Amino acid sequence: MMLPGCNRNSNMSTLNLTQEWDKTFPKSELVNHSKVTFHNRYGITLAADMYVPKDAKGKLPAIAVSGPFGAVKEQTSGIYAQHMAERGFLTIAFDPSFTGESGGEPRRMASPDINTEDFMAAVDFLSVQDNVDAERIGIIGICGWGGMAINAAALDPRIKATVTSTMYDMSRVTREGYFGSTDNEDARDAQRKAWAEQRTEDYRTGTYKRAGGVVDPLPEDAPWFVKDYYDYYKTERGYHPRSGNSNDGWNVTGTMSFLNQPLLDMAGEIKTPVLLIHGEKAHSRYFSEGAFAKLKGDNKELMIIPGAVHTDLYDDRAGVIPYDKMEAFFKTNLK
Repeated sequence: MMLPGCNRNSNMSTLNLTQEWDKTFPKSELVNHSKVTFHNRYGITLAADMYVPKDAKGKLPAIAVSGPFGAVKEQTSGIYAQHMAERGFLTIAFDPSFTGESGGEPRRMASPDINTEDFMAAVDFLSVQDNVDAERIGIIGICGWGGMAINAAALDPRIKATVTSTMYDMSRVTREGYFGSTDNEDARDAQRKAWAEQRTEDYRTGTYKRAGGVVDPLPEDAPWFVKDYYDYYKTERGYHPRSGNSNDGWNVTGTMSFLNQPLLDMAGEIKTPVLLIHGEKAHSRYFSEGAFAKLKGDNKELMIIPGAVHTDLYDDRAGVIPYDKMEAFFKTNLK
């Protein structure tokens, strides 16, 4: 489906999009679904699923959704987008550059700059749609795309409201390891050396070695949160053939630029409302708490879901994703 603002530049790549419903969740009868494409300012064409409330009239508030880190739009982001469309918003769930059905070569690379740009490109696209009110656009970033969402909100004032869910600060975890376990210069030097050696090898062979997705088979002594990831990405619950986490993962060098490029440095200058949602029992909870500490003003909120772990906010199995709260937040702030 081609809409205004799609692939205006003839140099943009044409994507071959799957047309059948291949999501990890059932299709809602309350919304219309279609596939769309748009491009970012680096010329990468992005693929998205658009969800529009049935019988919608006039210009609607809109929301762009992406994440988790290593997932595709047929998984968690699509679930969020479809639910929010049921509640009156025009939504798109998009695959970031280098992943899923989106363009970008080589595959399975991540970039704090380009992936932040992906959110702003989604706003570009939404801003020129005939059925969207360009003054009422928000974003939802899930897991690692929560950090990209905050970075985008700090850079793009067209984003009027931001929600993060079960957020990861990819810069912080790359720089410090989990819970600060590798937060020292020697550990970072060792990581830099390993990446440098891998780059040489990749260039020599003309390929990019993959880091592997969620570990499979699952060791008995795996950390409990790794078991939670396995339960989502590697089982019928959440597996998808285009998801890196469900299969062979990111490139080994795919996340190296996060080490030197902190995502949240300008978060304190966000003037628009931000809602951070996290599970009480999530191993990653401290990322949202750290981000919240950087935010300023009285229009920022941290919502902790009692008893929830990180992946409880990936789908509707646990029934804890606070859709009512997100609906109220966006309706209040996209007006």
